[in-house]
Amino acid sequence: SQDKVEKYRENCQKMGINVEPPNINRSDKNFKPIGRRILFGLSAVKNLGEGAIETILKAREEAGGQFESFADFCLRVDLRVVNRRALETLIFCGAFDCFQPNRKQLIQDLDLVINWAQKRTKEKETGQMNLFDVIGNTSNLASESSIRFDEVPSSIAIPDFSLQEKLKLEKEHLGFYVSEHPLKAIQKAAGILSPINLSELSEHKSRKKVSAVVILTAVKKIITKKGTPMAFISLEDISGQAEAVVFPDTYERFEKLLKEDSSLIIWGKVDNKDDKNQLIIEDMDSIETVKMIAINLTPQQATNTAMQNSLKQVLKSQSTEKAKGKVPVIAIIGRGSQRQFVRFGEDYWVQDENRTLQALKNAGFAADVQPLVASIPA
Repeated sequence: SQDKVEKYRENCQKMGINVEPPNINRSDKNFKPIGRRILFGLSAVKNLGEGAIETILKAREEAGGQFESFADFCLRVDLRVVNRRALETLIFCGAFDCFQPNRKQLIQDLDLVINWAQKRTKEKETGQMNLFDVIGNTSNLASESSIRFDEVPSSIAIPDFSLQEKLKLEKEHLGFYVSEHPLKAIQKAAGILSPINLSELSEHKSRKKVSAVVILTAVKKIITKKGTPMAFISLEDISGQAEAVVFPDTYERFEKLLKEDSSLIIWGKVDNKDDKNQLIIEDMDSIETVKMIAINLTPQQATNTAMQNSLKQVLKSQSTEKAKGKVPVIAIIGRGSQRQFVRFGEDYWVQDENRTLQALKNAGFAADVQPLVASIPA
C-alpha cells in the first residue's frame, strides 16, 4: 500500500533512520535493514511487476552475481519481461545510480542499449559470433565480456537533470522523494518564519494561527452552491503531509499560486475536529519571492538604549496591521565570523519591505532587503 509505505517512511524520518533509494545490485523484493538504514524494496517501485522482479533477482543470483553496468543488466535479464517502461522507472528512481549517476544520460541512451542487448541475445541464441568474439577467444569469458561492453553504443554526453527535476521524477515513480526532499535546501533559511512541521498539526489547538513551509501536492477545485470557487489542497513538508482548505473569500487572491509542486509559505488556522486535522488557509506566498529586512548593527549600536528605542519606533510604525505582517526582520550584529543573527518577534514584522527600508535609512540605520531563501549562511 502506497499510503502505508509513506507513513512508515515518515516514521523512519522522525526516528533518524534513512530510507535509501532502490539499488539494482543490493535491493531485494522487500524493504530490508542495513545497519541504521533501510534499503528500498523493488516491490514498492511502480511499473515493476512480480515477473520483472523475479527475473532481476534470478539473473543477479544465478547468472554471474552482481551486474557490472547498465548494459550488463540489459544483456542478462529478459527484456520482454523487464520492459522499457520498467527500465525507465528504475532509472528515474535511482536504481542504476551505482553505475551511472547521470540519469538523464541513461534515459537518452536507453533505446541504443536495448537494441544492442537484443541483438547480442539473438546472436547468442542462433549461435552466431561476431569477428571480435572469435579474435578475443570466446572460451575466455572475461575477455569476451570486456570486448562486448566496449562495443556498447552511447550518445553524446549531456548534463544530468537538475535536482528539482530529479526529485520530481522520483516522486512520480516511487510516490515520494527518496534522494532528499526539495525543501531541504531552504529549511534552515525558512526557519526565520517560525513555521510548524505538518506532522505536529494535531498538537496545536483549533483556531491557532500558524505558518508552514510546504510543497503543494494536489489541488481539488470545487464550485460552491453560491457559484463561487474554493479548493481542497494537499500539502507536504519534510516531516509529513496534511490537508488544507482555501475558502472562496481567499481563493481568488491565491488562484495563481495553487499549482502542484509549488513551494509555498502558508499562514492559516488549525482546524481539529472529528479526529481530522487540517489548515484553513488565510494567506500564502511563493517561498522564492519572500523577502526579509536585514539590519546591520555594530555591537555598540545594539547595546545603545537610544538606538534600540529608535529602531523599535521605526519598525512599529511599519507594522501597524499585525495580521498582514509577512516580512520578517533580523539584525546582523558585528562582522565576519563574529556575526550574530537576531530575529525580531512577529510583532515587528512589516507589510512593505521597500517602504520599511527607506524608513530605516532615514533614521540612520544600515539595512537592505534580501531574498529569504538565500539570506542565511550555512
